[in-house]
Amino acid sequence: MNPRHLDYDGRRFHAPDGDRRTVAVYHQQDDLVWGEITGGAIRRGWTAGTRQPDGTLAMGYTFVLTTGEVVCGHTRNTPSLTPDGRIRLQETWHRYGPHPTTGTSTIEEITR
Repeated sequence: MNPRHLDYDGRRFHAPDGDRRTVAVYHQQDDLVWGEITGGAIRRGWTAGTRQPDGTLAMGYTFVLTTGEVVCGHTRNTPSLTPDGRIRLQETWHRYGPHPTTGTSTIEEITR
């Protein structure tokens, strides 16, 4: 499937090498994509953005951690498919605030 045509609505993701209790549930309407994140160190989180013409996702995020800290930033997610057909998002992120940082991470679709 072409990454420009992926439908994210109702798909669930987690970091395969991270805390698997943290789960993001994505939604989509046309090019608008958003998600809710909970579990693990994230008490509640949100992400929202758009699917770009090349298929990447340009998104902002806000997380409230279990420590009470609020983390905000933006990310560009590049989709690909795993060998078994699940969506994998390679994330390049930038965190704002008193402890700004940058990094990369990967999340993968969870099969039901």
